[in-house]
Amino acid sequence: MEPVEIAAPGLLLRPWRAADAPAVLAALVDPDIVRWNGQGVGDLAQATAWIARRADRGDGSHVSLAVTGDTDGVLLGGVSVHQIRDGNAAVGYWTAGPARGRGVAAGALRALTTWAFTHLDLHRIELCHAVENPASCRVATRAGYRLEGTLRDSHRYGDGHRHDEHLHARLTTDN
Repeated sequence: MEPVEIAAPGLLLRPWRAADAPAVLAALVDPDIVRWNGQGVGDLAQATAWIARRADRGDGSHVSLAVTGDTDGVLLGGVSVHQIRDGNAAVGYWTAGPARGRGVAAGALRALTTWAFTHLDLHRIELCHAVENPASCRVATRAGYRLEGTLRDSHRYGDGHRHDEHLHARLTTDN
């Protein structure tokens, strides 16, 4: 699959680069990102390895992109579509602390979702987040993902505890 770049208002979703390692390290030590994503990294070598895993799309099971400002290239977060199989997939996202509250995650998620339905021939995309993470619920709703229910004790998050999760989804037929 060719490298993917997706433009969205004020944003550019682009492939991860090794040069992103310092910004990834700075973002992924944030306690909120570690708690809800479990993606903490401790040094530049770990950040570089984290980038390499996300940049490797060889098996076709995921597309992970850096989210940057469209004019300044500053890393604002990350977004991915993963578990791609039989017309279904899941999405995930995180936003660097300084970019929160600006609509970055919802804008990136809307853009990635539109691209995924078109280019990956998906029918259904799911999004799960801990019930205790209301910011993620707002992102899901703003990106057009409908709340379908609550999954009890369904996932162990970065804090080491199992949490109930909200299940949201979008279908290619949704408006």
